[in-house]
Amino acid sequence: MAGHSKWANIKHRKAGQDAKRGKAFTKIIRELTVAAKLGGGSVADNPRLRAVVDKALSANMTRDTVDRAVARGAGTAESENLEELVYEGYGPGGIAVLVETLTDNKNRTVAEVRHGFVKFGGSLGTNGSVSYMFERTGIISYAAGNDEERILELALDAGAHDVVTNDDESLDVMTTLETFGAVKDALVEAGFEPVNAAVTMLAENEIDQDLEAAEKLLKLVEHMEELDDVQNVYTNANISDEIMTQL
Repeated sequence: MAGHSKWANIKHRKAGQDAKRGKAFTKIIRELTVAAKLGGGSVADNPRLRAVVDKALSANMTRDTVDRAVARGAGTAESENLEELVYEGYGPGGIAVLVETLTDNKNRTVAEVRHGFVKFGGSLGTNGSVSYMFERTGIISYAAGNDEERILELALDAGAHDVVTNDDESLDVMTTLETFGAVKDALVEAGFEPVNAAVTMLAENEIDQDLEAAEKLLKLVEHMEELDDVQNVYTNANISDEIMTQL
């Protein structure tokens, strides 16, 4: 299967936010705590926790920091009372937007999220209004020049459901949340270290954005990601590399 890299938009959009390491680390720690609280502290038995641990280590978080966050969530240390809430809405031009939050005050969070939508030309929707357009998907990415046939063989044997060959000959291995860890481990053990690996909410159909539309949407996304309670923001927009270079 060929096409534009499904990782590209995620990678471009997250670059600026991830550079703010202090805030990024705080959000990852909260993800670790909640994942351990909901599914237990064992990465072998908790696929969601495994994915967040991988995310933390990829961001150069120390193992001690990861372990402390997991311990808090698993109940072996004091933890804050956080609730998971997902808000759905529409950005400029009707683009679907999912906002994942962790909060100890849902009234504050919904007010901040609603304000963000309105401020940047969008609107907060109802539960189920856009979530059906997205699927939680693991993406393990490889640069061009890797052994495509071998990666395909290993990935499918380990439980991946697709391997996408992109326009630039890079590869995206697609998994479910449950198989993400096993597929990544199998590939790494065979000598294939990915350039990126993460579990995301992937839009089934993306809508191309011109420069003006992309500028408006990214302002909304960046504002949302700056909110302390917001963990992740996903859209069904496709912003080409050419457009990104102009932003």
